[in-house]
Amino acid sequence: MSMLSRAELLEMVDGSPPLVEGIYDRGVQVQPNGVELTLQRVERFIERGAVAYDNSDRVISSSEPIGFDGEGWVHLEHGVYKVIFNEVVNIPLDVAAIARPRSTLTRCGVTVETGAWDAGYSGRSESMLVVYNQYGFRVRRNARLIQLLFFHLTKTVDAGYNGIYQGENQ
Repeated sequence: MSMLSRAELLEMVDGSPPLVEGIYDRGVQVQPNGVELTLQRVERFIERGAVAYDNSDRVISSSEPIGFDGEGWVHLEHGVYKVIFNEVVNIPLDVAAIARPRSTLTRCGVTVETGAWDAGYSGRSESMLVVYNQYGFRVRRNARLIQLLFFHLTKTVDAGYNGIYQGENQ
């Protein structure tokens, strides 16, 4: 497995389908080793969820949007939130991805937790934003939150991702 370079990422962003759709500024968001995803909206959880081995008892926690103020900011208190990204990701069958929060977030006492982006996944992803800072955190609409790092697989998968999140938020 090897990480994709900026040149490879730019080529794939221009591909069909694009590796990442809806990039606002390629010169900023396509980094030497990944693509930064930006904030579309923030939601607060309003009920508990559940998960079991075979997903028969899976319950996805409901959430509700938190509005931005007139200047596009939202103030988040210490706690856990759902974030939805602007960009749609289309992972080919010979690539997988993981994400890391931008270092600016960690320097503010905030992080983003994610799952893996499996080969074959396509969708507008969601992640969990955790505000550890006791004083809270302000974030503006379209802020760059994570860097999605893409890896070539040693072999193309026979069948790509086919779970309930395929095509999410599109």
